[in-house]
Amino acid sequence: MKILHTSDWHVGKVLKGRSRAEEHKQVLAGIIDVARVERPDLVIVAGDLYDTAAPTPEATRLVTRALTALRRTGADVVAIGGNHDNGAALDALRPWAEAAGITLRGSVREDPDEHVVDGVTAGGERWRVAALPFLSQRYAVRAVEMYELTAAEATQTYADHLGRILARLTEGFDEPDRVHLVTAHLTVVGAAVGGGERDAHTVLGYAVPTSVFPGTAHYVALGHLHRSQRVIGPCPIRYSGSPIAVDFGEQENVCSVTMVEVTATTAARVREVPVAAAIPLRTLRGTLAQLAEATPPEGWLRVYVREQPRAGLREEVQELLPSAVEIRIDPELVPAPGSGARTAQRAGRSPRQLFADYLDSRGHADSEVRALFDELFEEVDP
Repeated sequence: MKILHTSDWHVGKVLKGRSRAEEHKQVLAGIIDVARVERPDLVIVAGDLYDTAAPTPEATRLVTRALTALRRTGADVVAIGGNHDNGAALDALRPWAEAAGITLRGSVREDPDEHVVDGVTAGGERWRVAALPFLSQRYAVRAVEMYELTAAEATQTYADHLGRILARLTEGFDEPDRVHLVTAHLTVVGAAVGGGERDAHTVLGYAVPTSVFPGTAHYVALGHLHRSQRVIGPCPIRYSGSPIAVDFGEQENVCSVTMVEVTATTAARVREVPVAAAIPLRTLRGTLAQLAEATPPEGWLRVYVREQPRAGLREEVQELLPSAVEIRIDPELVPAPGSGARTAQRAGRSPRQLFADYLDSRGHADSEVRALFDELFEEVDP
């Protein structure tokens, strides 16, 4: 059978106040085009369909239409919730999804069988997916309790919880003549972060070892880390990565989806298919004179200005580079913390004195900025 694995769409993402809705339309259209060409039997979307737990109606339309279009290619579709998604809201869409022939699992349900999805390809190959949405630490404990594990087990670490839950969901993975798959939204120890993931959900306490996955799985389709990569483990484990760079920390990532070909008796063959519809993210550095002479690359720009901070500098850069969405003083020109700058003592000092100390600590000598602060302060505290 053939599987298209994608994740981390982050529909609704705003980049420094700029809407990326049109980019997401093109990116999702690109994924649908891949499905039309490749004709997969199954599409797995491994979480973070949305960028926020409260998506706009436009974002909801984009996601539901994309899932519907993927289903219309003839593929079965299984999608799970990620840490950016509202699991309950995704579950509220399940009646629509079921009517459209789509399997949608937003959050962990009391019945573990809800997360075991069986199917048969048009060619008669049987498959099973253990589909585990993102679980926070406290909900992992609740899920363990729902599956009637012991009190002692409930006191174990997050990784232990995930391992026990996945063991429950994959109990039937020793059955022959069937392709066994896992999809989950989590961080695996040893994987490389892609630059745009929430730190709170990628720190060590949320990372799990690859041993949580059974050696009998033919393929594990992961979401959460935005860099496409293979992870060494007891079975084929892979992050598809995000098909769109969500911030400048991901500008070097290769945006793609993953195609997998596997049978019950042969190893998974994996290849990446690029999705290049998104506007690229680029970084420029230089003085104003250098930026004025440079030919800016295509895409959204992050600009590090090699000038001392002053009032109006951002506007000057924006005039030179209208596509610049993030403008900063080059870090090399900013004094490091503790480099000799006097630390302001708050007690007994006026707001003007504290602000002046802050500007001094940042190497900001523009008197106009101090004057603007004085003017604003007089307005609020005459």
